[in-house]
Amino acid sequence: MFYELAATAVLVVHLVFILFVLFGAVLAARWLWMMGVHLPVVAWGFLVEMTGAGCPLTYAENHLRGKAGVAGYEGGFIEHYLLWLIYPARLTREVQFGLAATVIVVNAALYGWVFWSRRSRFRARAARDRAAT
Repeated sequence: MFYELAATAVLVVHLVFILFVLFGAVLAARWLWMMGVHLPVVAWGFLVEMTGAGCPLTYAENHLRGKAGVAGYEGGFIEHYLLWLIYPARLTREVQFGLAATVIVVNAALYGWVFWSRRSRFRARAARDRAAT
């Protein structure tokens, strides 16, 4: 029972990690320090997809499932849990390259938005300060 719960916890952490890779820049709009956490995570996600390397969270989940007496699965987390939802075909290197590109494009757009909104707020604050003096 413990191992099954632990495998499920790893599964949830894995999903949250993927969501953070894709959308963590939104947190940087609120907390600028989050960029220092998020950008290395983006680099990791990008490298895993580009190199085809397995994610340690997939290995941990499969190990825990094996300890629980439940069969693990072939391939990675995305292929097993999400790919059927996003893509009808099996995970290929081309799909992985597409996922890596998606990571970069989504984060470039979000960080562009973060910098633009911060710049606008900074300019508005500077204008108020000039008007107050």
